[in-house]
Amino acid sequence: MRKLLVLGFVGLLAQLIDGSLGMAYGVTSSTLLIAAGVAPAASSAAVHFSEIGTSLVSGFSHHKLGNVDWRTVSILALPGFVGAFAGATLLANLDGDLAKPWVAGILLALGVYVVWRFLVLGGRRPVFKSRPSVRMLAPMGLFGGALDAVGGGGWGPVGTTTLLSSGRLEPRKVVGSIDTSEFVVAIGGSLGFLLALSSQDIPWSYALALLAGGVIAAPVAAWLVRKLAARVLGVAAGGLIIVTNSKTLAEAFGASGAQVGAIAGLLAVLWIAGIVWAVRMERISRARERDLVATSGDSEAVVPV
Repeated sequence: MRKLLVLGFVGLLAQLIDGSLGMAYGVTSSTLLIAAGVAPAASSAAVHFSEIGTSLVSGFSHHKLGNVDWRTVSILALPGFVGAFAGATLLANLDGDLAKPWVAGILLALGVYVVWRFLVLGGRRPVFKSRPSVRMLAPMGLFGGALDAVGGGGWGPVGTTTLLSSGRLEPRKVVGSIDTSEFVVAIGGSLGFLLALSSQDIPWSYALALLAGGVIAAPVAAWLVRKLAARVLGVAAGGLIIVTNSKTLAEAFGASGAQVGAIAGLLAVLWIAGIVWAVRMERISRARERDLVATSGDSEAVVPV
């Protein structure tokens, strides 16, 4: 019973992060399940079944708050479904750990770019380009869905990182669209696991515990992403990408536990400093906008006689 309560809390925390930053539900939940001795395929299956419920509630909440770009969701859904189904089917005979260092390196580079993009804006507000194209979204959905099923998480890191780095969709809509499309990805992965695994091999009680915690957190996370400034959200998401994937790379290259902890600790301090700086820049931007509005109002009020 205690383990289920802990998993419920993990599901709540993971969904709070995922719903506000667009990633980490699967990675966080899968890591704990594997650490508890659950086989990788069964762990990923439990996470995907719980994500059917959490992503449904999260997507609805994001939609109600205007955080979803439905064109992006509609393009991502089918490739994500196909990728997740194929990844789940292959996981029983594939060691997902072999691909992790390569994927982590790519995501780390993109995470650095995301942070750089939002920090170098200085006092200016972020300006976003046109929405992402089909040629960009379809392969991303296929790869992200497959990685999500094989690694127990990956839809958020791949999708959120790629869309943020492209600059073609504002951060709150990146998060809302990725979380909403994850519902279809979770269904694809779950169907693949149902075919590849026996129902007895899936830890249903763990999936339900994660689901309960995630459903509670989903509306709160959707509200939070709407309130956070684009610059702050971009730096927060980019920092999460850097810290997570640096840890994965360090472990893959044989770093000791103390070394991994030192690297993660240093990056976490830099991440917090970046967020503080982004908040400061956001305040400067808003102060300038208020001054411009006040100046404009004063000039309109003075009418020559």
